[in-house]
Amino acid sequence: MLPKGTALVCDTGMVGPRDSILGMKTEVIVERFRTGMPKRFDVADGPVAFGSVLIDADEATGKARAIERVDRVFGA
Repeated sequence: MLPKGTALVCDTGMVGPRDSILGMKTEVIVERFRTGMPKRFDVADGPVAFGSVLIDADEATGKARAIERVDRVFGA
């Protein structure tokens, strides 16, 4: 929360496979990074993470009163 009622969110994460790199299988991304060779991106399996925030705002002023992180994992 900033002093004048601005709720700041820099990065809440992403929605996708929890054990992945940008939703892709980690071994494929790491190999591509290490070798510099193109590799087919394969979507990762496993539990899916959902990262978000809940902001309580004053309806009259539009200023944020509170911000709370709300993360969920599905399929764990």
